[in-house]
Amino acid sequence: MESTPDRSRRTFSMSEGRALLERTPAIVDVWLRGLPEEWARANEGGESWSPFDVLGHYIHGERTDWIPRLTRILEHGMALPFDKFDRFAQFRDSAGKSIAELLDEFARLRAESLRALDAFGLDRPDGNALLDRRGRHPELGEVTVRQLLATWVAHDLDHLMQIARVLASQYADEVGPWRRYLRVISGLPG
Repeated sequence: MESTPDRSRRTFSMSEGRALLERTPAIVDVWLRGLPEEWARANEGGESWSPFDVLGHYIHGERTDWIPRLTRILEHGMALPFDKFDRFAQFRDSAGKSIAELLDEFARLRAESLRALDAFGLDRPDGNALLDRRGRHPELGEVTVRQLLATWVAHDLDHLMQIARVLASQYADEVGPWRRYLRVISGLPG
């Protein structure tokens, strides 16, 4: 019996979003800590990112993106646009660090971000109005707190998929004929 995909979408929930954000450092840690360096530094060719690079990108986002942008919206609304985000800062910032150092740093920074997020009280009944507050992205224009936070969650999940894909691709030639069944390697939709 063929199943029909569930195309339903959820409305952003602060508690659900926070629960997902809280898990990302542990997932990445379990996947990457203690792996041979070649696995952590592997990529998909060209200028694609390795798990090490993604981890550095997560760290840069914790420092300069999510909570700073949330703060900017709540303090200044549309009056003060976000600073431009450097999507490639991890190449500079992670230089000379080990994967273990990055994992520890990400876990620490994410815990700080979640404490800051909690302090805003967005999960209180009166916090719901704050989710509709608007700010200005330098490229995308007007955005809401709700969109920013939902993007933070989706961004985490997007990069988890990227890490899984890079790791799986290391055995892409070794899986033989099973490749056609492995969406993570073949790129086929589920």
